[in-house]
Amino acid sequence: MLVEEGSFEVVHNEGNSTKIKVIGVGGAGGNALNNMVEHGLSGVEFIAINTDKQALDGCKKGVRPILIGETVTGGQGAGNDPEVGRKAAEESEALLIDILGDAEMVFITAGMGGGTGTGASPVLAHIAKEMGILTVAVVTKPFDWESGRRENAELGIRRLREHVDAMIVINNNKIYKLNPDEPLIDLFKKVDDVLRQGVQGVTDIIRDKGYINADFNDVKTIMKYKGMALMAIAEASGENRAEEAVRKALSNPLVDHEGILGAKGVLYNITTGLDFTGRELQTIGTLIQQEAGDVATMVYGWVQDPSMNGNIRLTIIATGFETPEVVPSNEKNVNVKEKLEFKKTIEKPDKNQKNYCEFNPKIPGMLRNFLDS
Repeated sequence: MLVEEGSFEVVHNEGNSTKIKVIGVGGAGGNALNNMVEHGLSGVEFIAINTDKQALDGCKKGVRPILIGETVTGGQGAGNDPEVGRKAAEESEALLIDILGDAEMVFITAGMGGGTGTGASPVLAHIAKEMGILTVAVVTKPFDWESGRRENAELGIRRLREHVDAMIVINNNKIYKLNPDEPLIDLFKKVDDVLRQGVQGVTDIIRDKGYINADFNDVKTIMKYKGMALMAIAEASGENRAEEAVRKALSNPLVDHEGILGAKGVLYNITTGLDFTGRELQTIGTLIQQEAGDVATMVYGWVQDPSMNGNIRLTIIATGFETPEVVPSNEKNVNVKEKLEFKKTIEKPDKNQKNYCEFNPKIPGMLRNFLDS
């Protein structure tokens, strides 16, 4: 069911009571949201946060645009300065608390290396953490030849990692592994698809009731291991469809962590038609166990869907990878504060109390902050 709210639509999934919000921070984050809307992803709320008003004007129908830091930036953007992005988010802290609201899970997506995504994402993640919200970050790293942005990105990733339950890092350099002669816009859409698959994988697990059921509590159990993560969806058909589904799901060339070896927790969900066999279940389970090695927790689910006869769809979430601490080679020149400091105690808002900070495009952001303070 679509419910009109101002200039955007919130997509409600009647069968899914878990509130999931996908928040794109900065230009790259907003582009990723537009891609998911184009793919028809439902069951989540899309929110674009930016310091650049003009960029927010490009949000597709279905994405809620939020301008932050109007005093700091005047709506003109962060100028590739992460410090400005951080200050903008802190200025709009009350608004960010309201946006997170009743969320049970939040995906934060951003391009690391610029101003708004790099500076504001850790602030948003910190707020979500203090509110007790399960938080996953999906971020991109710049190309190697973007030297200044790359150093900002490394430090931004470190800051963000402190506040999220799981993080997926996509390395832009790896898009050349796909097809270097493919149009660049199509390659970037494949980068955005990594986020879409992660979100869709979680929503599918929560929404689809299985013969062997995996649910949101299983997702939370896997996420407790924190650290780097992998989320993927793959479909396969044919004689060796079980093996092919596992191979496809574990061979994403874009993410910084390939495969699931070293994961502390693995959750996989299998969606099939009525023709799925016990041998195929054993094949998938054995291959995933072999790829993962010894893990603390392994959970799986199986969903029957008659329309999937002849096909297997496999969703994998793996978490808790140990990743060496990333230290930029010239950290002293990186324009991000060494430590993020937050002076306010963050509490989850009372749902029964009228919140004047609720999104309304006719009320300027500064006034919304004042009314809600």
